Amino acid sequence: MTRGIYVSATTPGSGKTLVSLGLADVLHRHADKIGFFRPITSGPDAEQDPTVVMLRRMYQLDPDVCRAGMSGAEARALLAAGKREEIDARCVEIYSEIAKKCDVVIVEGTDLTGQDAAVEFDLNARLANNLGLPVLAVIGARGLTAEESADAVDVARKELVAANCSLLAMMVNRADPETVDAIRAAVRPGASHRPVYVIPEIAEISRPTTGEVAKTMNLQQIAGSPELERDVHAIKVAAMTVGNFLHLLDANDLVIVPGDRADVMVASLASAFSPEFPVPSGMILTGGLAPDPNVLPILAHAPFPIFRHDDDTFSTARAVIEVRSEIHSGQRRKIAAAMGAWARSVDEAELLERMALPRPATMTPLRFLHELIERARSERKRIVLPEGNDVRVLQAAEILHRRDVCELTVLGDPNTVAELAAAHGVVLDGVDIVDPATSPLRETFAVEYQKLRAHKGVDLARAREVMADGSYFGTMMVQLGYVDGMVSGAAHTTANTIRPALEFVKTRDGVRLVSSVFLMLLADRVLVYGDCAVNPEPNEEQLADIAIASAETAAQFGVEPRVAMLSYSTGGSGSGTAVDAVRRATELARAARPDLAIEGPIQYDAAVDAAIAASKLPASDVAGQATVFIFPDLNTGNNTYKAVQQSSGAVAVGPVLQGLRKPINDLSRGCTVEDIVNTVAITAIQAQTPVVELVETRGVSASSTTEAPAVSTSSTTETHGVSTTSTTAPESKES
Repeated sequence: MTRGIYVSATTPGSGKTLVSLGLADVLHRHADKIGFFRPITSGPDAEQDPTVVMLRRMYQLDPDVCRAGMSGAEARALLAAGKREEIDARCVEIYSEIAKKCDVVIVEGTDLTGQDAAVEFDLNARLANNLGLPVLAVIGARGLTAEESADAVDVARKELVAANCSLLAMMVNRADPETVDAIRAAVRPGASHRPVYVIPEIAEISRPTTGEVAKTMNLQQIAGSPELERDVHAIKVAAMTVGNFLHLLDANDLVIVPGDRADVMVASLASAFSPEFPVPSGMILTGGLAPDPNVLPILAHAPFPIFRHDDDTFSTARAVIEVRSEIHSGQRRKIAAAMGAWARSVDEAELLERMALPRPATMTPLRFLHELIERARSERKRIVLPEGNDVRVLQAAEILHRRDVCELTVLGDPNTVAELAAAHGVVLDGVDIVDPATSPLRETFAVEYQKLRAHKGVDLARAREVMADGSYFGTMMVQLGYVDGMVSGAAHTTANTIRPALEFVKTRDGVRLVSSVFLMLLADRVLVYGDCAVNPEPNEEQLADIAIASAETAAQFGVEPRVAMLSYSTGGSGSGTAVDAVRRATELARAARPDLAIEGPIQYDAAVDAAIAASKLPASDVAGQATVFIFPDLNTGNNTYKAVQQSSGAVAVGPVLQGLRKPINDLSRGCTVEDIVNTVAITAIQAQTPVVELVETRGVSASSTTEAPAVSTSSTTETHGVSTTSTTAPESKES
């Protein structure tokens, strides 16, 4: 049976889109298929409703399950003609079509804007009743005191009950952050005695970006950076001397200046390039005046966008003030801030209890990635990112902080990091910046490193030099418990990431090598591939070790481990050195972990196809339903994961390193911001749920107290080929 929720604003400017977005994220993780329906959109074109477009993109929803019904103009025309029933009939028909294809549908009502707010309130109540949906009422508290907000909740509750609506929940949104606790204390419970959730006003959402200003005002960009996601914190009109103007200029101000004021333009540019002075978010040249031809080439290098507008300075400033910022602009930084506010303010478990949703039967890539974020957020850990000189790392740090995923420490010179962040419009408020070169911890870490490496002839002077390196400093932060995990590799080799961990973090007891897996996100399930990135030619014992470690990693991420030890032969049908090695590795793994479902040797088709499995290995508990695939060597594994990724559209997440005592993960140098966000979430989850030491049950000797082997990057593939048993020198990460 399809369930639906009607999200209804009860006051103008409630910010209900944040609630719809939060609901969509929750429901996408707890239902197989969600839908979204906006009966009446405020824009002229129902197909281009911005919230519909945003949710289609974010959750990969088909247009037939994520759509709007009619434009506001159509609805008003029908109301004026006395055809209210036609609105109801059309909306019920569309909702029914969506509901047939979904487990749960979010319906978002109108905005309650304009002079007919009372009519819209009544219309929303009537639609909710006709669709048979409970109402999640959103009360806007912007500008209200705690008592006024509580009164607004009471009024909304009484009016909805009077309209015979069934109430699912009440939420107060856009509350002054200083009054959130007072509002929570002041609101009075309804008949269900369920909590009323209070979500604060989020400055990152309410501030427009330069892109939103440019789009709303139809500005022409003539110079500067193409990045338009910079938040506009304030407006500064340059109608004074340069000295006075610079005195008042703050970071992320939007500068509005006549197009013939070359002095202000050059001064703003100089400010942006100086670490001691603020960087504007953008600049608008007014009056239709083109800058001096000698100045324009200089402006081309501005780290902020520069626009041209035909109106005078006063009219331009007034127009900018009227630009509204919206979550549905789709900018990831705003969405991250909205999701973080939702997560901090709403008890999702309690809300889901009210809805009583069935557990989803499949796991889509998008749902898995969203669950990663939610699991990481559920028990916040601190992760260190050593590469503070990479803008992708800073952008990922901002998103992680806004989404409230974990605590973060970024390594780098604070001035350099601040300058790079400002140049790209990244806000790192709340993120710790630590410089290994000047940190008081450097001496502490050097003493510890010298002690751990004294048998290798490392003296204190050498240890101090080593601890200036971000990878070593970050790894020592993990080792000594200052942070819970590390993610590196966006700008460095795999060897650079792993070597420090092998030197003093070392492998877990019972583990003889570091290995890796890729989480392969298929359309309806998650598979685990190992080892596709680290060990070029593992021997029998190492294959067994990789199999056990990969099964543990699978369980850590909610995948029931059924391990297939892959070969070109299934069961006893073939022989040869390679097949015999896999057979022996399977025996070793079974002996060490008799509790695991392990099959091998087995071909890939027999491992995944039930029909083939029934003929080749009918008595196997793994054949036809394997979830963990262990490849005999790096050549096979690396090519297979890429072939599956490219030919099936699967999402490959990783490599996820396994076997170390503490979580440290590597990135590809071609990684995206989203890759970094996902890898940090994975690392935080690894820190939450450490794999249990299994020395006795594995029956293998612990190597964590022995000297760590050197790292070799002998593979020419992008995915590293790092061997933890080779003694050759490290090479480049990628070919």
